[in-house]
Amino acid sequence: MGHEKVEKNVGLLIVLVLLVISVGGLVEIVPLFFLKETTTPVKDLKPYTALQLEGRDIYIREGCYVCHSQMIRPFRAETERYGHYSVAGEFVYDHPFQWGSKRTGPDLARVGGRYSDDWHRVHLINPRDVVPESNMPGFPWLEKNIIDDALTPKKLQAMQTLGVPYSDADIKAASEVVKGQTEMNALISYLQVLGTSIKTRR
Repeated sequence: MGHEKVEKNVGLLIVLVLLVISVGGLVEIVPLFFLKETTTPVKDLKPYTALQLEGRDIYIREGCYVCHSQMIRPFRAETERYGHYSVAGEFVYDHPFQWGSKRTGPDLARVGGRYSDDWHRVHLINPRDVVPESNMPGFPWLEKNIIDDALTPKKLQAMQTLGVPYSDADIKAASEVVKGQTEMNALISYLQVLGTSIKTRR
């Protein structure tokens, strides 16, 4: 039978498997580039400020995405706990996006504005001071580390290349915006903007 020939010929089997995966991937992924709702920013979405962009990079560097997702699924149990489900247009300027699927800690997609800056500061230094049962590690060094403002314009330039609408003026002013700021301030600034671009039901 035909399938026996394919199964016994390793080279042919590999080629056919790769062909099936490629076609399947194209059929599922390519149409997304032509759907307006996946490529158009939501109405109030703004690019991250220089400080927020630095905060996002610290979020990635410290591995926050390992325990916290940023994608609320459209299920009642999730929307009642976290707020409005996530929509693609919220993440148009995220390169890379931080959706994730792991929730050792709560989803952070709608954490922006939910707590004060002071709460976040205490929580990041020693989480158990505000959430006694937390198993999250502390990040006290962020309070002492100062952002390298020489790198910030390059980060905005890279994002501009990827389609984020930063102006040349934004890039030129980036160093001054973050000058003297701590990594803690940057991370809090990033957390405070998460999920604020659309109206939530909470």
